[in-house]
Amino acid sequence: MMHTAVGWHIEMEFMEDDQHTRAAALVRLPDGSEVRAHGRASRHDVDANQPRVGEEIAGARALNELAMHLLTKAHEEIDQASGRTSHPIHV
Repeated sequence: MMHTAVGWHIEMEFMEDDQHTRAAALVRLPDGSEVRAHGRASRHDVDANQPRVGEEIAGARALNELAMHLLTKAHEEIDQASGRTSHPIHV
């Protein structure tokens, strides 16, 4: 049996100010399609200014949304190919 290695590269960009961090995630799939998602984090006034923490939270939220978009895309493709409705399991 032949195995093929496939890799995906995810790009993540952050935009920050003193109170907010926004993350934009993008994955390009081997079929040429792209899936995009966004995440946000807000710093409360009493919290220390820790940009890395804001990036981690906003980035995690963007990746979570990206995962949900990928699951939806996969189930739509299953439905098209099979002619029936698949039922995604949300994690």
